Amino acid sequence: MSKVLCIGDIMLDVTAVTGRELEQGVETRAHISTQGGGAAANVASWLASNGTPTYLVTRVGDDAAGRTLLDELDQYGVEHSTTVVDGLSTGVVIVIVDALGERTMFPDSGANAGLGLADLPDLSDYTTLYLSGYPLINPISRPGVLQIIEKAKSVGLPIVFDPATVGVLREVGIPTVREWLKNMDVLILNEEEAHFLSGIGNPIEAASALLELVPTVVIKRGGAGALAQSREHSLVQVPAISTTVINTTGAGDAFAAGFIQVWVETKDSSRLEAAISRGAELGGQCVAHIGARPLVAPR
Repeated sequence: MSKVLCIGDIMLDVTAVTGRELEQGVETRAHISTQGGGAAANVASWLASNGTPTYLVTRVGDDAAGRTLLDELDQYGVEHSTTVVDGLSTGVVIVIVDALGERTMFPDSGANAGLGLADLPDLSDYTTLYLSGYPLINPISRPGVLQIIEKAKSVGLPIVFDPATVGVLREVGIPTVREWLKNMDVLILNEEEAHFLSGIGNPIEAASALLELVPTVVIKRGGAGALAQSREHSLVQVPAISTTVINTTGAGDAFAAGFIQVWVETKDSSRLEAAISRGAELGGQCVAHIGARPLVAPR
């Protein structure tokens, strides 16, 4: 059976839903809650809760947040490491959600910083590696994550890469990120990120341009659905799932999990439409509630 290795951050999300536009310097009432977060942890939770065996490389602080997050992974059926980093707190993200369900995020990586080869399990147990861009962008983690990529490539483990948001990609610059892309097998990103990395506004043309770097490109288009293309297969597109949008936090992670769940079984480019359809399905489930993890009761 296929098993996915997820590498990236695990975070505590502190979400404030305002229901109105923010005004600088003005007190704004909000509904505040906490949930498990972090791109890689979210992807792992969606995969495991939907029946795909998954292992998450984790680093948390010696605090209540870290213990809570690891316990939550157990409830979702995610296998994981248990590295506790002394002297650092567990990663936290402040998430502000406006009246349209759009979110603005303020992350503090905390104990996530410093990933490296020593954190890896035996790679022979896995058929696919999902890599979030956040640890690559973090200068403390970057050297170790580049070694992880090299190790995965040396054993033929395909890498599905989500490069993270434009806001943090700017920290390293387009040329550096484009060099990273040459080591990836599948690139999953949204329209803004595709525009940023390709310099092309049209998502179809952007996907075609990015195929020069990555064999398979998947672009999430929010309410417009998603598209995908590989070097061996023509462009496919699917619409978004009709739903009431409550909060977009984690929707891209849920989409990635849905895509991987289908793609990992065959790694066949002819399955792209089925893979992005499954991604759209899980993404639609995610935006319909507060939080970046599955709403169904953890097992």
